[in-house]
Amino acid sequence: MNIIVALIAISLSLALFFLGLFIWSLKSGQFDDPFGPAARMLFDEKREIDQYKKNSLPSEMSRL
Repeated sequence: MNIIVALIAISLSLALFFLGLFIWSLKSGQFDDPFGPAARMLFDEKREIDQYKKNSLPSEMSRL
């Protein structure tokens, strides 16, 4: 009987820990997506990359 109480306590503490991590990730902006799938289809990705290459410095182009 004591093991059931211990397992319940451990599972509740793990659940609360992961709930806290999830709330922290929501507040820190981990799930923000300013260009979601609905807006992403409206933009031509190749044209944006070409425009970025044209306007960026040579050191920034190495990231592409």
